[in-house]
Amino acid sequence: MKLSLYLKFIAGYLVFGVLGFAAVWTVSSGMMYQYLLRERADAMYDEANLIASAYSNIYQGEKQDLESAYQQLQAVAVFVDLEIWVVNRQGVIVVDSNHSARTGETIEGFDPMVTGNKSYVIGDYFGQFPYDVLSVSAPIIGNYNTYGYVTVHMPVSTIRADSDQGLNVIYISAAIIFVLSLIILLVFTKTVYFPLKKITEGANQYAAGNLDYRIDLEAGDEMGYLAATLNYMSAELNKMEEYQRNFIANVSHDFRSPLTSIKGYLEAIIDGTIPPEMYEKYLKRVISETERLTKLTQGLLTLNSLDGKGYLNRSNFDINRVIKDTAASFEGICMGRDINFDLTFTDNIQMVYADMGKIQQVLYNLIDNAIKFSYDGSTIFIQAYQRNEKIFVSVKDTGIGIPKNSVKKIWDRFYKTDQSRGRDKRGTGLGLAIVKEIIQDHGENIDVVSTEGAGSEFIFSLPRATVL
Repeated sequence: MKLSLYLKFIAGYLVFGVLGFAAVWTVSSGMMYQYLLRERADAMYDEANLIASAYSNIYQGEKQDLESAYQQLQAVAVFVDLEIWVVNRQGVIVVDSNHSARTGETIEGFDPMVTGNKSYVIGDYFGQFPYDVLSVSAPIIGNYNTYGYVTVHMPVSTIRADSDQGLNVIYISAAIIFVLSLIILLVFTKTVYFPLKKITEGANQYAAGNLDYRIDLEAGDEMGYLAATLNYMSAELNKMEEYQRNFIANVSHDFRSPLTSIKGYLEAIIDGTIPPEMYEKYLKRVISETERLTKLTQGLLTLNSLDGKGYLNRSNFDINRVIKDTAASFEGICMGRDINFDLTFTDNIQMVYADMGKIQQVLYNLIDNAIKFSYDGSTIFIQAYQRNEKIFVSVKDTGIGIPKNSVKKIWDRFYKTDQSRGRDKRGTGLGLAIVKEIIQDHGENIDVVSTEGAGSEFIFSLPRATVL
């Protein structure tokens, strides 16, 4: 069974808590016990030295009441919860702070040097205790002689009890920190888990084809950015899907119309509906329709190559010459409609760095479009001028213009304005789409300014040629 990310996070959190408490118990318990052991041993050793100093006065001949010294010994022992003995050099207990029967007893195997290089020893102290005690000793010195020893004992269980109390404080503090760390889990749940669930649901909806689904997540962090990106992606995919449907519908429509005409004319010729003397007329119409299909097919192939980001064969060339040659190719059409060209160049030669063949196609499509929507006897203005490191080319007509609500749509494939307004009803709706693709592939821009009833102007930029 696969665990969700949230369950994994909770499991990790619990493992962290258990291991954390285990580490605190393992490390802190030993450290706390050793610390208290050293601290108590040092304190006991200081007390033993103080008491030894008091008893040394007796052996130095100073007057001191032994009973009074015993009372001081007993008071210290009770205050610090210790058992204190005064032992002579032979190991006989001279004074016991508890006034017990130990007074007068001999400690078998007594060795004041049993602590070695330490200041304390742990054990039953030569069999004197039925349990482990912490013991320290200090010599009683008088007149440069050692007369005995003061030994101080504390049950190890007392130290362990104090250690446990200190550990309880640590455990409680660790538990409080662990509980407070639940805030991290809550923050994770709110800022990561819940948003991630919404994003996952959105991804599943998109995978199922529901591109209208929107991820409802308003956040200023990375999760919010991811949700917004996915929403944008789905919207674009939805547009692409709609575009593909429209594309197929438009292609089907534009292919069906000439094919229907061709089929109708040929069937009429075969079944005799059209008399032989009319064959030439209708066969010319068939040829015209096939040319329309050829033009449409070529436009689709061109767009397909541009969509594939085909290689641009860039070179330096004179844009003025290309404009003149392209405009000259329309001489026959323009003469029939009495349309003139007005060419304006700021310099005799204006070199650009671009793909000459594709720029010729751009100019051809723009000029062809201008002629289609111009009135007979009008003028088409073409300009090329320099601004900074760019050469701008303008193609302007004084024709019917573009409706305001159609200006942004003219770059769409197969889009056509009301054909009844045009002079040529046989366009494919691909010309301006091809123009925009070519200019964008060059990394440049193209704009249009149009006023309905006054004409349109298309302006695009090209990079100036670099002089080597």
